[in-house]
Amino acid sequence: MTRQLALDLGHRPALQRDDFLVAAANQDAVAWIDRWPDWPHFALAIAGPAGAGKSHLAAVWQARAGATTAPDPAQVAPHGRYVMDDADRVADETTFLHLYNLTAERGGNLLLIARDPPARWPLRLPDLRSRLASVPVAQLAAPDDALLAAVMVKQFADRQLRPADDVVLYILARIERSFAAVRRIVAALDQAALSGGRPVTVALAREVLRDQEP
Repeated sequence: MTRQLALDLGHRPALQRDDFLVAAANQDAVAWIDRWPDWPHFALAIAGPAGAGKSHLAAVWQARAGATTAPDPAQVAPHGRYVMDDADRVADETTFLHLYNLTAERGGNLLLIARDPPARWPLRLPDLRSRLASVPVAQLAAPDDALLAAVMVKQFADRQLRPADDVVLYILARIERSFAAVRRIVAALDQAALSGGRPVTVALAREVLRDQEP
């Protein structure tokens, strides 16, 4: 029996970016972003493994809220909205603490992006640790096959390519489970198809994947 792809996923516009596809792996985090500015806390942490879409979802909020990259504490503006990427790896915890406090005092918002929730961060400053303990966490899971397939189909369509389902299934069984891997293989197949004047087939996918092997 031919395996069918479940591609009936919802989608939302990621302002200034590609559509952000919604699935079980990210729906809770999407709900948190949709809830802004009605957050129960001025800050929110988005946590999840590499390739789960943390930065993409943060970009959706950044565009919607008019947020910028977290500045030096001296530049925190009234009602400023900021995104801090790799928040679990910030070297200067004192500066982080000042930024956190000033954003709260001035009625702003702070979105923290990390692989793990704040409770697991190796923080040394007790004051920073205690403050971050109250921050809600939007957890992203690693993308499942349905979500990766939907992302792959969309990225192919963006390049005016519409390979058969068997091509998508073949690729999914042979790449790492991340959006970054999907982007790489779609770009490589597009280039190979253009340069060789060939359609995107399982045979072409096999050749491209073989060429990408270390």
